[in-house]
Amino acid sequence: MSVPDYMQCAEDHQTVLVVVQPVGIVPEDQFFKIYKRIASVSQVNIRDSQRLLYIRYRHHYLPENNEWGDFQTHRKVVGLICITTCNSAKDWPQTAERFHGQKEVYSSTLYDSRLLVFGLQGEIAEQQRTDVAFYPGFEECSDVERRVEDFVESIFIVLESKRLDRATDKSGDKIQLLCVPFEKKDFVGLDTDSRHYKKRCQGRMRKHVGDLCLQAGMLQDALVHYHMAVELLRGVNDFLWLGAALEGLCSASVIFHYPGGTAGKMAARKPSISQPADAGKRHRPGALTANGISADTSTEIGRAKNCLSPEDIIEKYKEAISYYGKYKNAGVIELEACVKAVRVLAIQKRAREASEFLQNAVYINLGQLSEEEKIQRYSILSELYELIGFHRKSAFFKRVAAMQCVAPTISEPGWRACYKLLLETLPGYSLSLDPKDFSKGTHRGWAAVQMRLLHELVYASRRMGNPGLSVRHLSFLLQTMLDFLSDQEKKEVTQSLENYTSKCPGGMEVITLSDGLKLPPVPFTKLPMVRSVKLLNLPTSLRPHKVKSLLGQSVSTASPFIYSPIIMHNRGEERCKKIDFQWVQGDVCEVQLMVYNPMPYELRVENMGLLTSGVEFESLPAALSLPAESGLYPVTLVGVPRTAGNITVNGYHTSVFGVSSDCLLEGLPSVKTSGCLVEVIPSLPRLQLSTSLPRSAHTPQHMSKEELSTSVSVQLFNGERQQLTITLENIGTEDIESLELTSKTVNIKDKVFGKFLSWDIEEAVHQLPLKPGQTVTLTISIKVKLDFSGQENLLQDLNDDGISVTGLPITSPLRQVLKPRAETKAVSSESGKAEYSHVKVGRNNTACTPR
Repeated sequence: MSVPDYMQCAEDHQTVLVVVQPVGIVPEDQFFKIYKRIASVSQVNIRDSQRLLYIRYRHHYLPENNEWGDFQTHRKVVGLICITTCNSAKDWPQTAERFHGQKEVYSSTLYDSRLLVFGLQGEIAEQQRTDVAFYPGFEECSDVERRVEDFVESIFIVLESKRLDRATDKSGDKIQLLCVPFEKKDFVGLDTDSRHYKKRCQGRMRKHVGDLCLQAGMLQDALVHYHMAVELLRGVNDFLWLGAALEGLCSASVIFHYPGGTAGKMAARKPSISQPADAGKRHRPGALTANGISADTSTEIGRAKNCLSPEDIIEKYKEAISYYGKYKNAGVIELEACVKAVRVLAIQKRAREASEFLQNAVYINLGQLSEEEKIQRYSILSELYELIGFHRKSAFFKRVAAMQCVAPTISEPGWRACYKLLLETLPGYSLSLDPKDFSKGTHRGWAAVQMRLLHELVYASRRMGNPGLSVRHLSFLLQTMLDFLSDQEKKEVTQSLENYTSKCPGGMEVITLSDGLKLPPVPFTKLPMVRSVKLLNLPTSLRPHKVKSLLGQSVSTASPFIYSPIIMHNRGEERCKKIDFQWVQGDVCEVQLMVYNPMPYELRVENMGLLTSGVEFESLPAALSLPAESGLYPVTLVGVPRTAGNITVNGYHTSVFGVSSDCLLEGLPSVKTSGCLVEVIPSLPRLQLSTSLPRSAHTPQHMSKEELSTSVSVQLFNGERQQLTITLENIGTEDIESLELTSKTVNIKDKVFGKFLSWDIEEAVHQLPLKPGQTVTLTISIKVKLDFSGQENLLQDLNDDGISVTGLPITSPLRQVLKPRAETKAVSSESGKAEYSHVKVGRNNTACTPR
């Protein structure tokens, strides 16, 4: 026997093996549909005996494994069900011949067989036969399950007769020596009359009868026969069969202690009638006699003595495996025993001891295995390690199985199977393909192993012919493992990424694999790294200002109450994010990011712009080049809101190494921000102002930061008058509907009295509304008129003031662009002379208000 059955468990020892196979041409989907219906009859309550017969179905079974049926009867094929199609009566003889040929393969062990024929109608189909069932089609076979139950009952009858025949004491007859295939040549020429030989025959037959009792539902009798077989075989040092007797004893005890089974994912078996309902609680087997009905208390006591305790079960498994290990040709039996013991230990939650059995299974030599058998072996080892909670060990063997799929000796490497197995190893190495899981705190797992696995995923996906998948995994590697990559590795990874993206650019779409697994996008939030985000106010000349006369209209009258805790609560939440300035529709708005380059070489970032929501926003992408390990570097991203409302800056987008990324601020807890919500008000007029006076060389000292001034200067004598021309041009896209002009005088000594400015705005108002591109001219008269009476030291004080600059700061309550120009020459005077008739005019602020 060269091919192990890795799915075996201890309770399989009480099952009978039935093979279900197609004969002739049968559609695969239809075959497995009928096979599932047949396999649903996994246990049958035998009439008149109140015993359960358990059935194990296989659709493929090697005939060479059948040769070990005397060694362990659950390996013997005792039933055969063939499924075939036959459309005409002339094809029936050939179909029947094929069925008989299939029976010949297992003829040495077969108890009974059945043929299910689909598609044949007519005289032949109307014949009543016990071994053949005819059905018009695959959809018209409602009694398949009932026929299978009848078939199982016929198997039980043969099984019971064999059990009774071999269990009967025939002291006068010679007992047959049961052998495994490789033993037959060793017993040629032995003295069959020796005491040693007879005890060997008795011991092996006792063990064989124990197997039959266990299959027939005679748990108590099976325990007794196994114990007797152990004593007989131990006395003649028949270690191979002694191991089988010990394993049978373990299996019978496991069946009693764990009626739900040890197969894990398999459905729990229903407790048989022969087992009491509280058997699992009392840990003593149900009394079984020849008819399977509970007997008296003395039998209960005897059975409790024969049944192994949970701890003894493992010890006997160890002993049995040690005996199997003495025989080179029993490697499959030894491996399967290890697997069964591991499943029992998993139920007992003894993971460390289970790992010892698995470690032993790894080193069992099964000879020359095919690549498929190696893959299956490593995959099962991985599943068993997962069963006992050794997740990283499980991932290791699954990764070995993945590498075996693409071994150099395979002519057609299975890269898809390799990729699928590699994906299954990710949880064992604390890896997730969602980058959000790596922003929640400290790194989990061994980074070096994780990077190796990610590289293997990249290579496997490339060999699969899926460059988009390679880009996604390589992007994930660069984003999540950046802190663990050396400078040389960073360079190699980025070069590989650029090579891949030249053929298939990376994006933010979700990649869905064929099995339904979805790979989330991987934004490059570390290339470059962003430390802070700050929304900038508009330039002073573009900032909106509320008109004072309209201020009262903007006060909310939504609530009649002076204080409302709900309103205050909402304001508190809004204050956490909302900025206290406004942006204007149609104007260029700016957001400043403090970024740095963690790479050891220059980093080029292309198509960097803002991600916003709330209003329509036109982002103006930027490109930047950051020097190697640059440190914090300010980057200003700009855009134009096209509609009014509240706009939220959600993040930014970049294109690095050919991979487009959408980086959201909510996923970057380390980024500092003073708020991301700002109000966008509708478009406002833009007013440009120019004057006929020359620009002043000095800046007014008493202007507030919100006020913007254009300073012009003029020197006049007391009583002198001069005309000032102000030209206002609408350089925006909105009409200017109203215009106001105000002035104020600034002088810190309060010693100068009089009115200096006068104007007539009516003519300019009549030209409103001012269309875009139109201009309007205002004439302002400047007249110096001072009263010196009663001011003895006034002239000296004025002279002590030094040079005073006449300022005409023009401010707009809304906004403006100021481009002053000097169109007339300055009035020449000698300010250093002490001429009492020459006075310096104080600063005057003139405000023009377009509406």
